[in-house]
Amino acid sequence: MPENGGVRAVKSASRTVDLLEVLAARGDRPARLRELAEELEVPRSSMYALLQTLVERGWVRTDATGSLYGIGIRALLTGTSYLDGDPRVRAARPYLAEASQTLGETIHLARLDRADVVYLATRESHEYPRTLSRVGRRLPAHVGALGKALLAERPDAQLLLPEDPLRALTPNSHTTRASLLADLARVRERGYAVDREEGVVGIAGFGFALRDETPAVDAVSCSVPVGRLTEEHERRIVAVMRDVRERIEAAGHLAAGDGAPDWR
Repeated sequence: MPENGGVRAVKSASRTVDLLEVLAARGDRPARLRELAEELEVPRSSMYALLQTLVERGWVRTDATGSLYGIGIRALLTGTSYLDGDPRVRAARPYLAEASQTLGETIHLARLDRADVVYLATRESHEYPRTLSRVGRRLPAHVGALGKALLAERPDAQLLLPEDPLRALTPNSHTTRASLLADLARVRERGYAVDREEGVVGIAGFGFALRDETPAVDAVSCSVPVGRLTEEHERRIVAVMRDVRERIEAAGHLAAGDGAPDWR
């Protein structure tokens, strides 16, 4: 059984977390007992007992027939608590709102989690439809400006990336490690990441790592429809987002000094 710092993992706890992560990743696609048992390689009887326990506690929900399972409301409460208790998210929110109002575009805050980025806060533009970047959404780090800004803060040899081909979300996504590394070199030279329809068709993004930690774990970005992206608007986005980055970094330093835990 895997160990962490010399402490043996608790099998039942690992199995519970694995199940919740599978259900969360499925989103609006409920799962059947057989599917979950096969995916997690758990006997059906054990999986059924675990599901019933989690249904009773509110972590999993089931339909009227008792044959379909999805993530429960307790997961929402836990996620909300995570955001409410994070000083970086609290410090960043006013600046995200200000940048969105100034630029008329959608502004995001996200965090690197292994090979993915997770959206922690979003201020939507009222000028165009949603870009599907809701809070809690997880995306491969290599497909967007937020992720590339954070990957570029790390040496190439330390990047956690899958084997080629990399997962593509659009025809413009990087599908090879070589093309991604070449892009990351440009990000380091430029000081920010650019995503031209790599994550969402029709949307460009500009990502800026928050460098008050080394290596950076959070980043902010601006998303804009390509039809609205003139050279002048792009220059303005970069200027505003650079200023936003500096102000959030300063606010983050203040938040870190108010007695809040140094989460790792």
